[in-house]
Amino acid sequence: MKTSLLLHFLFLINTTCTDPKTVYICGSGKTHKYHLTDKCRGLSNCQTKILQTTLDKAKKEGKTLCGWED
Repeated sequence: MKTSLLLHFLFLINTTCTDPKTVYICGSGKTHKYHLTDKCRGLSNCQTKILQTTLDKAKKEGKTLCGWED
């Protein structure tokens, strides 16, 4: 359990070190989730462009963190 939590924590640090305020969303206009990386499994079905935005903007639009990264 502790190892799993540590690995999850290290993953989050690694994926957010470059710019912790940058997140990714599917550009379909129907998305309700944001993603910490543009390689997230949750974006694999995106049929349009993957857009870069800020965490604040995504949250203001009512988006929540993708379940694959939760």
